[in-house]
Amino acid sequence: MAIDLQTLMLVAPIAGAISLILAAVFARSISGQSAGNEKMRSISSAIHEGAMAYLNRQNKTIAMFAIVILAIFLIIGATVDKSWFGIGISFVVGAVFSALAGFIGMKVTTSSNSRTAEAARKGLNAALMVSFRAGMVMGLAVVGLALLGVSSLIYLFDYTIKSGMFASADSTTTILQLLTGMGFGASLVAMFARVGGGIYTKGADVGADLVGKVEAGIPEDDPRNPAVIADNVGDNVGDCAGMGADLFESYIVTIIGAMILGNIVYGLPGVILPLVIGGAAVFAALIGSLFVRTKENGDALVALNNGIIATALISAVIFYFVTQQIIPDTAKSMGIFLASLVGLAVAILIVYVTDYFTSTKHRPVRSIAEAAQTGAGTNVIQGLAVGLESTAPIAIIIVIGILAAFYSAGIYGIAIAAMALLSLTVIIVAVDTFGPVSDNAGGIAEMSGLPPEVRKITDKLDAVGNTTKATTKGFAICSAGLAALALLLAFAQEVNTQAVLQGVAGLPTIGGTIVINILDPKILAGMLIGGALPFFFSAFTMRAVGNAAKGIVEEVRRQFKEKKGIMAGTEKPDYAKCVDICASAGIRELIVPGIIVVVLPLLVGFVLGVGALGGFLAGALITAQFMAIFMSNSGGAWDNAKKYIEVGNLGGKGSVAHKAAVVGDTVGDPLKDTSGPALNPMIKILNTISILFVALIVKFALKI
Repeated sequence: MAIDLQTLMLVAPIAGAISLILAAVFARSISGQSAGNEKMRSISSAIHEGAMAYLNRQNKTIAMFAIVILAIFLIIGATVDKSWFGIGISFVVGAVFSALAGFIGMKVTTSSNSRTAEAARKGLNAALMVSFRAGMVMGLAVVGLALLGVSSLIYLFDYTIKSGMFASADSTTTILQLLTGMGFGASLVAMFARVGGGIYTKGADVGADLVGKVEAGIPEDDPRNPAVIADNVGDNVGDCAGMGADLFESYIVTIIGAMILGNIVYGLPGVILPLVIGGAAVFAALIGSLFVRTKENGDALVALNNGIIATALISAVIFYFVTQQIIPDTAKSMGIFLASLVGLAVAILIVYVTDYFTSTKHRPVRSIAEAAQTGAGTNVIQGLAVGLESTAPIAIIIVIGILAAFYSAGIYGIAIAAMALLSLTVIIVAVDTFGPVSDNAGGIAEMSGLPPEVRKITDKLDAVGNTTKATTKGFAICSAGLAALALLLAFAQEVNTQAVLQGVAGLPTIGGTIVINILDPKILAGMLIGGALPFFFSAFTMRAVGNAAKGIVEEVRRQFKEKKGIMAGTEKPDYAKCVDICASAGIRELIVPGIIVVVLPLLVGFVLGVGALGGFLAGALITAQFMAIFMSNSGGAWDNAKKYIEVGNLGGKGSVAHKAAVVGDTVGDPLKDTSGPALNPMIKILNTISILFVALIVKFALKI
């Protein structure tokens, strides 16, 4: 029985509402768990307060940027085109909802750490359930707010167009143009969360390790280390709020890009399909989460991977019926369904390939650990080699995925593949957030002196969390790349749509496909500028981590020198000072790269034209994608090589190999947790701002 499109459209807002309701239910369930003894609660409270204080400072900085950008939109709306008022509304919704998702996730995860440690007294599965449910709160909040936000704006703009507030010859096209503002708002918050959060977390981590482990010779999470609370706060700031904002942004911009392309190829059914896929996948994730269970002597990583695989398989079944309902032409619907299967397959393959290059179970990480036996230099060289090598199989997977999706359903197939990949967002965010919660739980268990059997369980979860953080970063990077590709395709279509409306020449086409001639000097110039940007951007983020770490090192040294009782355990360190240093650095250092990313695509577009801007976006996408993979995987491999030695291999803690591995891990930390992940929102914000301003660029670009 066929269901009308208006009814199917309700799947997204209903799924969004259910997601938020269940997130609240899970959060309430977690809050009902015991938070442990007074010392555990005190440590957890310090982490919670530090994380929320940073988040508030970050959001104030974002608000200042957002107000300036909104003012520009309103001025354009008042002087050039009224539709910019609508873009301003969607921009605010995107920014606020992204910040809200981060706030919800941070609040729940920082209150779950001590509860996970306390649950570890009962056993492995009990601790796994608390930490995983905390992740589910974050995942459901991200997807629920995204679906509700997009759906609400569609209904709002449909009403305003019908009431005559915005003039429109084609209401669907106008609504999609207005929605790009939401993508830009989400991109802005994601960039600040990734960059600022990454600087905070790695400044604290590197600083704490350099003085605590290397100079003072005290173990990780030792309460005598003045930077230990800042380090634990950083886990939440970077891996919870940062990852949540990143995938919220990818989710939003992929839906918008897919709807723009769907409108061109299939009309209204093509617009509705990405929303329904997103909504239906929520139910697949809820069922898939039931497979996350383990026995007391079981493997928590296997349990988490079972959840991901189950979600993908259930999603595949649902997508078949969804495409059959919305696209009545059997041949076309089957092609779109195959494209969705490609997206799911790419997601699973990326997770497993990343695991191969970053897990202690496989050759790459062990080769780095073995290289550490001859010193820090060989350890670093081998880690770089592993990171560089990891780009090749991932590139092959992405290329095959793009081609398979294209030959299944054209350019729309690529967008649907990206949407299908991102349909796993709920479970992926849950698995990612599990990592920092478990890490914090281990730290709390260590600092509060819980029994060895409890620490053994939290260590197991922490080890799994290190692996999942690496694999979910790989997912986030590839999802960002596919999202940016969908936006690039949408940008090219929008250029020619605007060119027709304004009666000017657009981009050339061959056989109905828009082409960008890379031999055109202006387009080549744009590609080179875009290709260089990720390197320049990464220089800012790497330097920022170094500056933050330097501040932490100097402060910890000062406290050890002036407070002699810290090392003896008779005097309490000043944890708040280190938290403040990291927070200040995280906010201060993100402003310049933020301005560059917003302004540069507009300069390229208005000075060199839309063709050069297309080349700029393509160049940035290619280099950023592989730089991010290289940095994330090399950093993850260095981290786990160090942990492989710490469990007793190759001499164990304190050995020559261990000291060399600590150096490698220190080099890798800003790569995997700051510079690499920061490229995800960078490439998406370049595309969203280009689509936003495409009409003005077509109209006002210099003719040189």
